[in-house]
Amino acid sequence: MTKKSAKAPAKPAAKKPAAKAAPAAPKAEANKIAKTQMVDLVAEKTGLTKKQSEEAVSAALDIIVTAIKGGQSVGLPGLGTLSVKETAARQGVRPGTSEKIQIPAGKKVAFKVASTLKGNL
Repeated sequence: MTKKSAKAPAKPAAKKPAAKAAPAAPKAEANKIAKTQMVDLVAEKTGLTKKQSEEAVSAALDIIVTAIKGGQSVGLPGLGTLSVKETAARQGVRPGTSEKIQIPAGKKVAFKVASTLKGNL
């Protein structure tokens, strides 16, 4: 029996780790106040506990959502008015195929900024 003196196949070169991506640009939501931040601000401004503030903010949001779902307008003094608007049926184009489609009538929530706020921006 003779030994075969074959060389082992060469190992592939180790891949370099991928370069780290540049830090992403700040998201548009960086200027957004989340519900938890709003709760903190209400607690700070009113002297309520965070739990009481959370209950108050949640109650206010629930009332607004219920009113909008019921088709009512909600006026927020100094901020604006939320209302439900009817949208007409219209023709649209399906992206990718350019096929013309019929979009049914529906409803959307509209917001009209208060003139006092608009003037101060």
